[in-house]
Amino acid sequence: MAIQAETPAPGVHELPVEACRLQLALILDSIDFDATSRERRFLSHVVEEALSGRGDRIKAYSIAVEVFGRGEAFDPQTDPIVRIEAGHLRRALERYYLTAGHTDPILITIPKGGYVPVFSLRSPSALEALPLSVVSQKPTELPARRMPLLLTALGAAALLAVAALVLVWSWTSVRPGAPVMPRVLVEKFDDLTGTQSGSAIAIGLKQEIVVQLSKFKDIAVMETPANGGEASLPRFVLSGSVNLAPDAFWLRMRLVNRADGSVLWSESYNGGLRVADLVKAQGDIASKVATSLAQAYGVIFQADAKLRVGNPPDDWAAYSCTLSFYEYKTTLSPEMRASVRTCLEKTVDHFPDYATAWGLLSLIYIDDYRYEIPADPASSAAALEFGLAAARKAVEADPLNVRGRQAEMLGLYFSKEIDAALSVGKQALAINPNDTNFMGEYGERLALSGNWHDGCSLLNEARERNPGALRTFEADLALCSYFSGDYRQAATWINRSAVPANPLYHLIAAAVFGEGGNKIEAERERDWLVQNAPNLVKTVRRQVSMRLARSQDVELFIGSLKKAGLDVAD
Repeated sequence: MAIQAETPAPGVHELPVEACRLQLALILDSIDFDATSRERRFLSHVVEEALSGRGDRIKAYSIAVEVFGRGEAFDPQTDPIVRIEAGHLRRALERYYLTAGHTDPILITIPKGGYVPVFSLRSPSALEALPLSVVSQKPTELPARRMPLLLTALGAAALLAVAALVLVWSWTSVRPGAPVMPRVLVEKFDDLTGTQSGSAIAIGLKQEIVVQLSKFKDIAVMETPANGGEASLPRFVLSGSVNLAPDAFWLRMRLVNRADGSVLWSESYNGGLRVADLVKAQGDIASKVATSLAQAYGVIFQADAKLRVGNPPDDWAAYSCTLSFYEYKTTLSPEMRASVRTCLEKTVDHFPDYATAWGLLSLIYIDDYRYEIPADPASSAAALEFGLAAARKAVEADPLNVRGRQAEMLGLYFSKEIDAALSVGKQALAINPNDTNFMGEYGERLALSGNWHDGCSLLNEARERNPGALRTFEADLALCSYFSGDYRQAATWINRSAVPANPLYHLIAAAVFGEGGNKIEAERERDWLVQNAPNLVKTVRRQVSMRLARSQDVELFIGSLKKAGLDVAD
């Protein structure tokens, strides 16, 4: 008998029952599986029922009676205990797989809308042809109290095979030599009421915030200080306190820079106490906190961008390169792009498994492709090839690194693999829906591919959720208004997006003003392009076709450039 994901991708193998039981044991024995004893019984029960072929029996009623000890009169419509505990369990599993379980070969999830677990394999080829040399090695260490039970249930040979699978996965997933990254200690939230309800809400809010913060791969989230003295303490400490009213709760939070005690950020949130309101509020608050603190141009980025370290060690220099990348993106300066490229190339030489650096280096190469307009198309094509190669390195180093996925998406898009690019973008946004930097880039790809409605909605959301959003978002929003026929709003957006060093900004402005009948502004942009970007003017049709996927969008834009006075060959 074998268990399979509900909607497996082509080529995904069925999973042996023994492997799934071992994965359950790994989860239950992990100190990073932050679940109550009741939630652990819940997980064990539904997994065993599914593995034993009784998945059709997994209902709220059976769980309440057999796991939680409710009587036979239990009514799931009036008692939400199972639904609440399932929500807590899903978040505990998510957090486990973001921390201790990030290299585990088997994923156990409980999809919303039901309680039947789904088992899936991280790698489609992981169960094929395990090396005998690995099978003969010492099995994965499991707590002694579980080993007799597992040996009885699985048999020694099956256990060795599954242990070998875990070893292979772990060895191929270990990435030594990672550089420094900001560390954030999330302290226990204070319950100012001293009540059981207040304590439960404080715990739930903290857990959800930890999960959402952990989705950002360029910070390390901690719940307990590391052993190692003062030097090992995190630079940032996030604390909170919860208070209750008869029908609502309040959460007050702040982020402190431990180096000088300064408060970098503080905010207050509130929500209702009904079950549905509380669950929604937890998710919304955690999303807002993670977005404010951990995204590019967020609070932590701003603090580190201002930090100056004399004679920095290699790992800090590598991290500084990533900060420089984001500074470059605010101006798109060709000179700064060259220096950041050199810095990142040195970084990946020194830290060859640093996924973020590979992803950012790929984005630099792709910027060389899309922003430099050389006379020789071969050099432009080479930049795109370098970008794709670096993106593959990033994804190989960490498949969940959103910067790597962003680079992969852009590389595929400019290679005219539009559907594949958008598929990668959708997956990456699901990995971290709070990363507004990626959200804006994905929204731009959607829009330029012809899905203007959904793409422009994402661009608007990204800008609203990130007060430090890239000024290039405003040029994208100018295009959104332009293609919707609102040329006055398009002119407003393009005037806000002053990126004077970038010829494409002037090209968009020329089209907007040309189509909108703003003759003086259109002639000004035309003259700037002719004087400062002659190669772009000569190859404008190719450059526009490179970016806009639909021929009707290309022709509309070219027609607007002609109205601005640009001579564009048919």
